[in-house]
Amino acid sequence: MPIDTTYRSTAPEIMDDFAMEGEILRDALDKIASINQLLGGNKVTLEGVKSLIISKPKDEVIRITDIGCGNGDMLRTLADYANKQGLHFILKGIDANRYTINHAQSLSKNYPNITYACSDIFDDLSKTEPCDIMLCTLTLHHFKDEEIIDLLENFKNSAAVGIVINDLQRSAVAYYLFKALCYVFRLNDMSREDGLVSILRGFKRADLLKYSKQLKLKSSSIKWKWAFRYQWIIKTI
Repeated sequence: MPIDTTYRSTAPEIMDDFAMEGEILRDALDKIASINQLLGGNKVTLEGVKSLIISKPKDEVIRITDIGCGNGDMLRTLADYANKQGLHFILKGIDANRYTINHAQSLSKNYPNITYACSDIFDDLSKTEPCDIMLCTLTLHHFKDEEIIDLLENFKNSAAVGIVINDLQRSAVAYYLFKALCYVFRLNDMSREDGLVSILRGFKRADLLKYSKQLKLKSSSIKWKWAFRYQWIIKTI
């Protein structure tokens, strides 16, 4: 029976358990980062950041916060880019899982401009720390529609320059291609099952346009990117 992608799935992901820890989680985090690199996912977010700071002086300090940072791979990519370009990025990763944060910290020991915090962003949205740019890379699909609106309303008020969202397209083609990818990368059961659920919890362009309307955004762009994801850039200036 063909997979139905008409509506966003409400099925839970195993990784949504913030108390989860151990080798299986570590392996899943690192495999997700590797696949994201291979398929150009980090480039999608980096391009979004570059578009938001294009008119900024090179010596201006840019504060970037990554929500749902995983093993910190995106932050390290940004730190490497800033170092090569002579830019001044202050980077912070936030994740609700303590084990994940500890793992990210261990991988980022050589990056003095990256810090991490273990926090559930929904515990108190009013206490979100201000920054210039908020990132959501493969994170937004974990939330329900109403939670997404609450989260992005908060981000609009917290990010002085803009928001970069990089997330999955809900597509039957993507679903079946990921199944094949699982064999190539020998993903563990959790990574395989969560990956398939993630795609079904992902977005169609109409979903993002609906959110844009609800949020009354004045300046935003939605672009399809390889591999089966959307880059959604919101300017808050």
